[in-house]
Formats: sequence, C-alpha cells, structure tokens
Amino acid sequence: MQLIDIIGTLAAILTTASFVPQAWHTFRTRDVRGISLGMYSVFTVGVACWLVYGLLLSAWPIVIANCITLALAATILAMKLRYR
Repeated sequence: MQLIDIIGTLAAILTTASFVPQAWHTFRTRDVRGISLGMYSVFTVGVACWLVYGLLLSAWPIVIANCITLALAATILAMKLRYR
C-alpha cells in the first residue's frame, strides 16, 4: 500500500468514525431537536456526491467511507423528518 493510500484510508476512517457518536445518540434517543434540517440535507447530498466522485476515481477509501456515512446521514435525516 502506498503512502497516499494509507493517508486516504486513515482520513476516511477518522472522519467516518467521528460521525458515529452523533448517529448513535440520535438512534438511541430519537432526539432530533438539535439537528438542523437544512444542514443535514446539504450534508447528505454532499456525501452522495463524494461517493459518486470516489466511484468515478475507483478510490475505495472514499467509496467505503462515504457509503457508511451516507447510510448514517440519510437515516438521521429521515429521523429528523419523522420526529420533528
């Protein structure tokens, strides 16, 4: 594995992992009062764009990280719409 791949993989792991505590808290409590609908909408579309970008480049650290983050963000966005 080249250094650039190691850096990309580490970045993907850290940024995805940093999102997990918020997602876990939201799943557990169903408390979405502190979540901005506008921010999560834009964030979810942005993550989807990163996923497409990673697919077009065949950059698997980007693809895998954004698949996971997109699933979490879309679920939180759906909860925000349902429980608001």
